[in-house]
Amino acid sequence: MVKRKAKEIGDEVPVHVEPRRSSRQKTNNNNNNNNNNNKSLKEETTSSASQASNRNKENKKKSTNGKSTKGAEVNGEVTAPKSNTNSIKSTQSSLLNGTKPTSTAVSSAESSSTRQYWLMKAEPESRIEKGHDIKFSIDDLAAKTEPEPWDGIRAYPARNNLRAMKKGDLAFFYHSSCKTPAIVGIMEIVQEHSPDLSAHDPTAPYYDSKSSPDDPKWSVVHVEFRQKLKTPITLKEIKAWFEEKGNALNNMQMLKLARLSVSKVSSDEWRFLVGEMEKNGDVVKE
Repeated sequence: MVKRKAKEIGDEVPVHVEPRRSSRQKTNNNNNNNNNNNKSLKEETTSSASQASNRNKENKKKSTNGKSTKGAEVNGEVTAPKSNTNSIKSTQSSLLNGTKPTSTAVSSAESSSTRQYWLMKAEPESRIEKGHDIKFSIDDLAAKTEPEPWDGIRAYPARNNLRAMKKGDLAFFYHSSCKTPAIVGIMEIVQEHSPDLSAHDPTAPYYDSKSSPDDPKWSVVHVEFRQKLKTPITLKEIKAWFEEKGNALNNMQMLKLARLSVSKVSSDEWRFLVGEMEKNGDVVKE
């Protein structure tokens, strides 16, 4: 940075002595006048020197003892002031408290902190309903080339959970009404809720005459396949953890409302189950 033009600390302030008077005296001056003039000159010189010395001491005192938030002058340069640790701590505190930093960049950590988790049930074995096979497994989802509508939900608690889902949420794919009920995979919500048009189709297995396009009662979300587990997490295992005192699954909605086909999963429940999956060799990517 550009140096400030300033006196260096320790520079002596020049003593401004009165200029010497002329040594030439008028011939008619007597010795008494000459002595008086010399005495006066000495007094003036002494007084000037004393004043200059006092100013020099005062300037030194200001330079060395004076405190300023703008920095001190050292060797002709203005040094930077001490960093404001309070402001740094305030910034760190705001980040820890979740307030937005001044930067407009959004990190992936922020998006994952707002993500929700769910468990959604489907039947992997054939079952005919009004002439339609409603079978749908994790392999069926994996075979889809476009986002799949999760339709056929006809219970209000499950529908409300669908409507609470946000794009980017993750869900466990759960095989239900089969020999070994279990979590078998992971899927992602890629489109938020919209009307379930199958409820207005009289030929559909879950037609609802009380729902209409003008006043739709039911909703769907669209999902995409993310992962199939090599080792499913079975209902038997989940129930054992649920009954274990102090376990993260003690309040799991799926087990408290057993017939609910779409249930909420807390972040602690999700992490616990993902940890068990990793023990089995399944690494879940989020």
